[in-house]
Amino acid sequence: MLRRDIFRAGLAGAASLFGLSRANAAATEEKLKVAYHLSDADKVNFVLGNIKNHYEGTGGDVDIVLVVHGPALTAFKSKSASGAISSRFAGLVQQGLVPQACGNTLHGMEITLTDLLPGFELAEKGGVVKLAELQRQGYVYLRP
Repeated sequence: MLRRDIFRAGLAGAASLFGLSRANAAATEEKLKVAYHLSDADKVNFVLGNIKNHYEGTGGDVDIVLVVHGPALTAFKSKSASGAISSRFAGLVQQGLVPQACGNTLHGMEITLTDLLPGFELAEKGGVVKLAELQRQGYVYLRP
């Protein structure tokens, strides 16, 4: 009988340690970090919708960077952006979206950050370099 009690006590102790380690792991989990890659002009609305869904699906508990380069960047020019894109984009920036504009694309289009919708930051070394840097920092890469 004593041996069985010792065995049960040991088993209960091991189970509680396992439970504590799982609880500690959950408590120390880092916030999810996601890098969205957008270069196709025809996917701008789709990607902005994905980002909106991402914020809603996580309750806003996510860090999202949107890296834009190539033809897609034209959709974010403040003088020519549609009202729908402008308002959708502004709402996402308010939620915490960090949009990055490719420096190479800006140079090639002969525009500056001030020509884009408010909120953009410069990916000085280029969009693809920025994406690689973000992945090295633990961001999950998504290209819808």
